[in-house]
Amino acid sequence: MANTDGMVGSLTRVKAFSQPVTVVLLTLLVVLFVSITTGFSVAGPEAVTSLIGTEDAILVVDPQGDISVAKNETTKLIPASILKIFTSLVAFHYLGPDHRYQTEFFFDNNANLKIKGYGDPRLTSEIVSEISRLLAALIGKSTIVNDLIVDDTYFNQPLTIPGISSSSQPYDAPNGALCVNFNTVFFKKTPSGYVSAEPQTPLLPYAQKKIIQRQEKSGRIVLSHVNHENTVYAGKLFEYFLQQEGVQLNGDVRVGKVNHSHDKLIFRYPSRLTLTEIISGLLEHSNNFTTNQLLISAGIKAYGPPGNLEKGVEAALAYAARELALEDLEVAEGSGIYRHNRVSARQMMRVLEAFEPNYVLLRQQGRDFYKTGTLHGINTRAGYVASQNGGRYRYVVMVNTPGKSIRPIMRRLIKILD
Repeated sequence: MANTDGMVGSLTRVKAFSQPVTVVLLTLLVVLFVSITTGFSVAGPEAVTSLIGTEDAILVVDPQGDISVAKNETTKLIPASILKIFTSLVAFHYLGPDHRYQTEFFFDNNANLKIKGYGDPRLTSEIVSEISRLLAALIGKSTIVNDLIVDDTYFNQPLTIPGISSSSQPYDAPNGALCVNFNTVFFKKTPSGYVSAEPQTPLLPYAQKKIIQRQEKSGRIVLSHVNHENTVYAGKLFEYFLQQEGVQLNGDVRVGKVNHSHDKLIFRYPSRLTLTEIISGLLEHSNNFTTNQLLISAGIKAYGPPGNLEKGVEAALAYAARELALEDLEVAEGSGIYRHNRVSARQMMRVLEAFEPNYVLLRQQGRDFYKTGTLHGINTRAGYVASQNGGRYRYVVMVNTPGKSIRPIMRRLIKILD
């Protein structure tokens, strides 16, 4: 008779072993099913939240509006430049997406040409040249102009933005009602002397004098409010291009004021850019100057001129409370450069929800539409990731831990979505 003890033992071991194998397989199938139905990989949201420290926050909402990832989402942190998304919403609300800034030109009884600015953030050399050509055709090249008077009274001066220093960096350019080239001059030094680093912009003696004092080989100078140098420089640039068009100017460039009762309006120039196009540019290049120009303009629309930061902030907070149901934002300016700005990831998520119809205005990388924010020791990012099944995830990541990078967090986050 054959010995079956070994066979029976083997069968027993196979049955005993098959049970845990079945459990493991079923577990894997369940995890895979959950992964597919929830839009997350097997790694799960823990792969992301494990990188979020006590001074950081994350919040992700799926296309259906359900929270997918969350940690410290109610903690108020420094937003840096992702705050520009909020300010863009404020500008859209008060000014309208098709709003165009205007610049007006007057003649007074003494043949002085007056230029009044209304806060256009995109008056560049190319635009000043275009306006000068139109003006020359309108008034005639034989017209003699005495003084060129620049009026920046639509904004209060001095206008101080917290977080903006007196450095020569473009992000520290001061705001004003009549500004050209973002209140900066780009230059370089050659063997023959200083020249403009931009072919469309002449290096005017007014700016060259300041450059020589700095004794630098290249870079940018920022035109400040001191002695109205930024407004006077705008007038000097108009003077140069008007003379290029053959207009005879016999007087000086000086700061003054339009008298709407007596001065004759001869030309009104609407910006070639709509507010939507301006916002697209500021979100792409993260321009602090432009963002606060919009905030101040929103304040004027809400509370009347002259514009100042206080009116802009008041208008922004009123919009947040009334339209977004956000009562406790801590916002002191619009660009995010001020380190005392404080918002939570949950508050920013509400902003993203309202901004979503305009998500294509953000910078794009693959299926990610985003805005970043960077200050010393601060890294933030907010935006939308297109779902492979339709719709978009909204996300806010705020890293306020000094020395910590946001990149590994974003790599894991993008990987687990869908």
